[in-house]
Amino acid sequence: MAAGATYEPIATTTASGSTTSVTFSSIPGTYTDIIVICNNQNASNGDNGLQMRFNSDTGSNYSTTYIYGDGSSAVSGRQTSTTGAQFGRVASANITTSIGQIQNYSNSTTYKTVLGRGNNSSALVWGSVSLWRNTSAITSITIFNEASATISSGSTFTLYGILAA
Repeated sequence: MAAGATYEPIATTTASGSTTSVTFSSIPGTYTDIIVICNNQNASNGDNGLQMRFNSDTGSNYSTTYIYGDGSSAVSGRQTSTTGAQFGRVASANITTSIGQIQNYSNSTTYKTVLGRGNNSSALVWGSVSLWRNTSAITSITIFNEASATISSGSTFTLYGILAA
């Protein structure tokens, strides 16, 4: 591992009011990977998947394979031809931490992979891998909840660049 800091903060935003999405735009292409860390909770619509879209692409060219459990049971599945890469689940009752690592995000010759993991200490743990079937370099990320759930005020979203993966 390289000496010194590996994660470099690029941008942070805190949700206020009734918003259903958060967008990071003008992402520089100078890192090997980027990571999004979300500490959030739904203000409406119960528990939902937390997803991201790249470069405003709303086409059905994302897919996700996931597993999650709540301490007494586990669920696994696959979503294909969706309009976002799911990288976590968000509860309405508790703050959930979700982390999405996008590998080789600035490469313009390969599809993009997102490794997702997250937890809510009183509800569940989550792991996933998603694919965006597009070779464009990622310059913007929009984070949103399934079912257009409102993001609670005070939820934080931070984008980091990895200097040397």
